Amino acid sequence: MRRLIPLVLLPLILLAFHGTVFAHCEIPCGIYGDGARFAAIEENLKTIEKSMNQIVLLSAEAGKNANQLARWVNNKEMHADQIREIVAQYFLAQRIKAPANDDPAAGKAYSDKLALLHQMIVSAMKCKQTTDTAHVKKSRELLRAFKTLYMKK
Repeated sequence: MRRLIPLVLLPLILLAFHGTVFAHCEIPCGIYGDGARFAAIEENLKTIEKSMNQIVLLSAEAGKNANQLARWVNNKEMHADQIREIVAQYFLAQRIKAPANDDPAAGKAYSDKLALLHQMIVSAMKCKQTTDTAHVKKSRELLRAFKTLYMKK
């Protein structure tokens, strides 16, 4: 009986503590976690910045650190892709709506949001391509600007 208890409890524990998924489906359910998406992007940027710093540090002895370098490069690229995924699939595809009327102010806000999101995608791509932390800084600035504009509803 004592051996059976862990076998029964293990699946329940795994279900209770499974990882949080930041993706959101494309079913129009009305349940959105904008704050979680902003936090995920910021976390990705922190990870990219740390990855860049580790790549630069480990590159001093590239031959000795080849495996770790590969891991940090892959990690940096994965997190840049996650930012692009959130921007494209969540904000562009689901959250940013074209204005329904001819309101010039609404049209400008829409255009400004699209421009910032495009710049965020380009900046994430540059983070993926380089170890220049200036791109992380630029991405953070774009994120703050977009969040400010987006939250004005």
